[in-house]
Amino acid sequence: RRAVVGAGIAGAAAVLLAACTPPPRYISPTAAAVGSAETARNSTGRVVAASLRAQATTLDLAGTPVPTWSFGSIPAPIIRANVGDTIEATLINGLPEETTIHWHGLALRNDMDGVPGVTQSPVAAGDEFAYRFIAPDAGTYWFHPHVGTQLDRGLYGALIVEDPNEPLAYDEEWVVVFDDWLDGVTATPPEVLEDLRGGMAPMPGMEGHVMRMGNMLMGTNSDLLGGDSGDVFYPHYLINGRPPADPETYTARPGTRVRIRMINAGSDTAFRVALGGHRMTITHSDGFPVEPIEVDGVLLAMGERHDVLVTLADGVFPLVAEAEGKGERAFAVVRTGAGGAPDPNVVLPELGRNIGVGGALRAVESVALAKKAPDREIAVKLTGSMEKFDWAFDGVPFDPAQVERSTRGIRAGERVRLLFENTTTMWHPIHLHGHTYQLVDGGPRKDTSIVLPGETLAVDFDANNPGRWLFHCHNIYHAEGGMDGLISYEA
Repeated sequence: RRAVVGAGIAGAAAVLLAACTPPPRYISPTAAAVGSAETARNSTGRVVAASLRAQATTLDLAGTPVPTWSFGSIPAPIIRANVGDTIEATLINGLPEETTIHWHGLALRNDMDGVPGVTQSPVAAGDEFAYRFIAPDAGTYWFHPHVGTQLDRGLYGALIVEDPNEPLAYDEEWVVVFDDWLDGVTATPPEVLEDLRGGMAPMPGMEGHVMRMGNMLMGTNSDLLGGDSGDVFYPHYLINGRPPADPETYTARPGTRVRIRMINAGSDTAFRVALGGHRMTITHSDGFPVEPIEVDGVLLAMGERHDVLVTLADGVFPLVAEAEGKGERAFAVVRTGAGGAPDPNVVLPELGRNIGVGGALRAVESVALAKKAPDREIAVKLTGSMEKFDWAFDGVPFDPAQVERSTRGIRAGERVRLLFENTTTMWHPIHLHGHTYQLVDGGPRKDTSIVLPGETLAVDFDANNPGRWLFHCHNIYHAEGGMDGLISYEA
């Protein structure tokens, strides 16, 4: 009888406690609304399966073996799907530590976004996790971990979502991935982060003079980025996993019209990209079409993607990705005829001419957001410095253990305007998960944008993908320093 009475008292207490517990302020990644949004997406019913084994591997850098981590190759094999296909990607964690996969740029369901402590528990060493989601939009996307500094190893690959009614006409397609590389050569990424956390005192008179101090660079400068362009020393810059001493070579016939899907998978480096002897037409940025614009080269921030069209001339040409402001480059060869390969250090006039920058592009009418005043404005200040390495939003470094402290609330159906005010002396590539925004006044649809020092970037998005979504600087060391925040849908 005492046991029955005790159980009754405990049950009553539980009911009373539940009645007194306030409902959650924000919906969770497993909320019914997340599943409903996925069900509402247009689906082809076709499933694209992929297996991604994260493991220790060796990268061949022009004959020098380098220990690192990868999904089997660097970059990983390309995953291709059509709009509306369901992607089933199984992550097999063969690493000595936990990991996840983030599907960069996709407005996918929240519980598949791959952010530990926010949308899922990290996948422990030796475990597996099945990512399953509908690919809602055509475009050039990519995938990478969202744990610590793992991005600065070889754990990344391209995800290409095709449009069955693609309006562009071209003969070939190349996926070109740029990366800055140090893992297993000069240091590991965690060691670099530890060095940066020690701070970097400014050195007067260093402007225009790049100097290495261990794993750090001093004196980098870029006119396109408003000053300091990066602070990490990289011994190599790669195109599709290969250094200039062993370059990737693309072959085609003269007159071939090529769509080049460019992805910057770097961690601290923007790339200024040009193809010697050619101009290129930018057609897409971060997956979405833009009004075509002809340029001599393009600038790609970390995490950013541009698609360009190029009609190839007859000969052998250098494809160069300058590490912006750092004095080094990645290099590949484009061959359509006879002749020797160009020198990796060849001077390209195109790199100093008309450079296309994402923020200056214009969305085509078919993907522009409907004209509407914002229902909510959220102002976010970018704060911190290299001197103290105290990167943050609004002076509050991100802590996944205190999610609500870094959360900005929104409601489903709202038009939301984000105002990113950069109060620092350095540029930041800001990436929003789970949505594409449009730069105000007809700018491009994007998910990753450069915010220059002293400037404010205003972007609008429609709150149509419920969940809690990270936004952060895509300089992985700034993000690990605390420059992350959350946009969460109210319950």
